[in-house]
Amino acid sequence: MIPKKRKQKNMGKPIPKARVQGMLETNNSSLDQIKTNLASHDDRTREKARHTLVAMGKDAVQSLIEALKDKRYLMRWEAAKALGEIANADAAPALVEALEDEAFDVRWLAAIALIGMNVKGLKPLLHALMERGDSVLIQEGAHHVIHDLAKGGLRKYLAPLLAALEGLEPGEEVPWVAPHDLVVEVPWAARHALEMLEKLKKL
Repeated sequence: MIPKKRKQKNMGKPIPKARVQGMLETNNSSLDQIKTNLASHDDRTREKARHTLVAMGKDAVQSLIEALKDKRYLMRWEAAKALGEIANADAAPALVEALEDEAFDVRWLAAIALIGMNVKGLKPLLHALMERGDSVLIQEGAHHVIHDLAKGGLRKYLAPLLAALEGLEPGEEVPWVAPHDLVVEVPWAARHALEMLEKLKKL
């Protein structure tokens, strides 16, 4: 279940980076302490910590990646949410791993974060499908991401992979598949998409 949010004054607004630095100096707070607050059972403390880390941008990414692997659900949820808001591609491999998180909400947020990164988050996802294409959770998360990204300019590169994830016949959009091949295997389709995108320098 997604943690409930309380209405707090100014809580939904981003915190300017300069203010974040001032907060750290004034309160003598460490990055580790702010990260720890992501697991707080107090909504306001948790949300304030997330906004602070998001305002730090790239400087907070590594800490959030570590938080994404924490055993505490609230911390993983907040980390996935924050990484999605920061949208730094350095977090893509960790977000792909989070597609296999035990909690549905964390998996959902990881997929949303990867969608937000667009093509920048594709490479680690395609590699995961090539290596662990038989994972139901990876397939479900990848389908969410690929389905959204295939709506735009990446459609011609991702349509075959989307068809494979859905277990459909390739159809006319997959000219490189022989007519007698009813279903394209996911790892193979992922490899082909990766090769096409790299060849065209899309990745």
